[in-house]
Amino acid sequence: MAAVGEERREPERDGGCEHYRRGCLLRAPCCGKLYPCRLCHDGAEEHRLDRFRVAEVQCTRCRLLQKAQQRCEGCSSLFGEYYCDVCHLFDRDKKQYHCDECGICRIGPKEDFFHCPKCNLCLSLSLRGKHKCIENVSRQDCPICLEDIHTSRVEARVLPCGHLLHNTCYEEMLKEGYRCPLCMHSALDMRRYWRQLDDEVAQTPMPSEYQNMMVEILCNDCNSRSTVQFHLLGMKCTNCESYNTAQDGKSKQPVE
Repeated sequence: MAAVGEERREPERDGGCEHYRRGCLLRAPCCGKLYPCRLCHDGAEEHRLDRFRVAEVQCTRCRLLQKAQQRCEGCSSLFGEYYCDVCHLFDRDKKQYHCDECGICRIGPKEDFFHCPKCNLCLSLSLRGKHKCIENVSRQDCPICLEDIHTSRVEARVLPCGHLLHNTCYEEMLKEGYRCPLCMHSALDMRRYWRQLDDEVAQTPMPSEYQNMMVEILCNDCNSRSTVQFHLLGMKCTNCESYNTAQDGKSKQPVE
């Protein structure tokens, strides 16, 4: 808290970069250069900055090089409304919190999230007991952009199958399809569309040579196998009634 009569210099007024608003530069422990943040460093250099090894910062107001801390020891400028002395993250207040299990800072508020020990990731309380756990799922790269998910500043989307995508990648995926790119499970509730497809199948008779053709299918949603009548518009799983199925190809046979 600022002392009585002291000007409280906000980090937003002092600058920062496109990634964070802060009043200091980080001195990279790897190369000794000064950068607004680790992302700016990594974009300009051919090596990565280890956020946990940052020991010094330079005040952007008085240019004093000093140990990493929340307020400048020279001019008392506030480097960041939020400061983590583990990640050395300075930024405006976004209700951030440091998760010891994740090992990094997350955008909160903390009371709205819980850490799933199996997924090894902080998730919204709305997903407690309602998501499929996959061991260390956040340590996998996003299957669409192939970028890191665990430390990404982009929010992650948990699919019904348990796999993760960047939320931006998820939105782009839905423009092209509805299935998880890793396991082909439906990425959203398709039941309404399946009922529409029921009507379309019923109203679209197949040519006579295919009318009695039976095929074996594998359901991508429940992993069940079914033997059903072949149809070009889709073949419905007899177990979960999903049309997210694939023809086996080995058991195609006409019924006498």
